[in-house]
Amino acid sequence: MSIANTPTSNDACLSIVHSLMCHRQGGESETFAKRAIESLVKKLKEKKDELDSLITAITTNGAHPSKCVTIQRTLDGRLQVAGRKGFPHVIYARLWRWPDLHKNELKHVKYCQYAFDLKCDSVCVNPYHYERVVSPGIDLSGLTLQSSAPSSMLVKDEYVHDYVEGPQSLSSADALSIQTIQHQASNRSSSDTYSNSSLLTSEPSTPSASSFSSIPVASTRPVHNELAFQPPISNHPAPEYWCSIAYFEMDVQVGETFKVPSNCPIVTVDGYVDPSGGDRFCLGQLSNVHRTEAIERARLHIGKGVQLECKGEGDVWVRCLSDHAVFVQSYYLDREAGRAPGDAVHKIYPSAYIKVFDLRQCHRQMHQQAATAQAAAAAQAAAVAGNIPGPGSVGGIAPAISLSAAAGIGVDDLRRLCILRMSFVKGWGPDYPRQSIKETPCWIEINLHRALQLLDEVLHTMPIADPQPLD
Repeated sequence: MSIANTPTSNDACLSIVHSLMCHRQGGESETFAKRAIESLVKKLKEKKDELDSLITAITTNGAHPSKCVTIQRTLDGRLQVAGRKGFPHVIYARLWRWPDLHKNELKHVKYCQYAFDLKCDSVCVNPYHYERVVSPGIDLSGLTLQSSAPSSMLVKDEYVHDYVEGPQSLSSADALSIQTIQHQASNRSSSDTYSNSSLLTSEPSTPSASSFSSIPVASTRPVHNELAFQPPISNHPAPEYWCSIAYFEMDVQVGETFKVPSNCPIVTVDGYVDPSGGDRFCLGQLSNVHRTEAIERARLHIGKGVQLECKGEGDVWVRCLSDHAVFVQSYYLDREAGRAPGDAVHKIYPSAYIKVFDLRQCHRQMHQQAATAQAAAAAQAAAVAGNIPGPGSVGGIAPAISLSAAAGIGVDDLRRLCILRMSFVKGWGPDYPRQSIKETPCWIEINLHRALQLLDEVLHTMPIADPQPLD
């Protein structure tokens, strides 16, 4: 469309939308793009100067200077379009400039007064008020961070084969909304002595268990001697089975629990229909009379599934053999990424090989949590009885309340340290329509027997009672 035929804010919404649609980059479906543009044009109809700025910016590809184009900031900062939520400046930057853009690659230009990062009541969505940047010195070749803006890959096209994305950078504001940590295949050969599978974290200045504020980056730590010269944690003989795997569809277990013998350190869990046994658990041959069409469809995409490998005394690594990513709940990866346990979902891409469980770390956590629970329960009992002297002990009530959380640690909390959960094809959490793994169509729970054995020893040496409510 020539400049002469470019609409103005006085034209009908339909004409403006049609003109702006001609400049979209094609990363989104036509339906989504049209809904997003219609929504924006309607919001700007009462702000004619901003609408004209948008039209100028888009139709000239940013060749002419343009003012901020603002919409009201929502409570969570995200905009809902066609049933999908995303950060508004990212949505429109993808539509008109960079279809493969990731939120953590955007930086506003200096003259933008209402940039998303400035936390104003209004947000500028002018795509030409943002630049796409990659910060030097941050190696994210083995890790990317998925923003909470659900792209079509997250919600609409979850069955599209996953792909490896390029390195990305993080701004300080972006780090606050990270919710799904992505782990990709390393470019190094399997014979390499270094791995990108482990993560380091830059600690936030004000850590919080409920915030997503750490900035993980990939590290290159030698792993070839990781297990060498380490004495066993316990002299107790290893269990007969190193793990047991239960398969679930939504919140219902399907089939019998599959036990993996200790003489089979590598087990494959796939979607095929061959008989299960030894080192292979085939989910395709399991029947469920309550299986829905959506579950059936998801099961078709499990394919080659995953390989679980037990190393040393009980560390566990996962290799994704499927054409689709798998999603893992792993306290080890949470800790490596600087998160509170259970605070993140880890997306493991096809061909990625990553450590998901560390036995020694788990054993340390068992001891720490059991000791904390024991001490807190004793202190709480004394506080309730009014036996704790010193500042803050207002009749024993205040200390009792402050200790209640620590005293609430029970055996089930410690057992969770010994369990991995993994969903095939479909993710869950803030980036997805499913908030819990029990809402995903097909997933597995892996109980790690050596860790459970060690937990039993810990509980024998420092027993903890089930949490009791305060009177």
